[in-house]
Amino acid sequence: MSEFLSAAVTFPAVVLGAALVVVVCFWLLVLAGAAGHDSFDSDLDTGAVGFGGVPVSVSVSLFVVVSWFACLTGSVLVLRSGATGTLRAVLHLTVLAGAFLIAWGVIRMLVRRFRRYFPAEPPPSREDFVGQVCTIRTGSVGADFGQAEVAAVDGSTAIVQVRQPLRQSAPGDAFTYGSTGLLYAYDADGEFFWVSPYDAALAPRPLPRKAV
Repeated sequence: MSEFLSAAVTFPAVVLGAALVVVVCFWLLVLAGAAGHDSFDSDLDTGAVGFGGVPVSVSVSLFVVVSWFACLTGSVLVLRSGATGTLRAVLHLTVLAGAFLIAWGVIRMLVRRFRRYFPAEPPPSREDFVGQVCTIRTGSVGADFGQAEVAAVDGSTAIVQVRQPLRQSAPGDAFTYGSTGLLYAYDADGEFFWVSPYDAALAPRPLPRKAV
């Protein structure tokens, strides 16, 4: 037992031990309702390291726990080896790197097995464009014809079908190519958006660039 305590308070296990304390405090806040388990999902993308599909807090917490345990075990073995000086420092660095690799492999395996239990984000929908500003891409818009270009949240653009109610087709409300409109409703049956005139100066975000 004394070996484990000694290893826990010395490098490299003490570094991961500090991270483990942070993880424990975070989950205590989650249990108390002061934080959400998905608090960091919008700030960090763990998909690049193979941890995608589960909340960031879950994958990072498991990574810290597994790497700390592996590092602690390796540190005990280094202490038992009797190595000193430079050799001991090299072995400790090797243990730290090995602990990270072991934790990475274990968490990737667990994520692949359990990611199906975490609900995925809802797929993109055309209704996401409702409330967006668009740029008319046809010479006119009527009750049965019209197209517009609208920017998605991720910065990409799409050409959508738009319609204007006849009661809005007054001379001052007529759309021309390059006019600015507001998509205020979506007709699922007709697969088009209802559009109304909109002042470009009031647009909440830059409009799609006009074609030359």
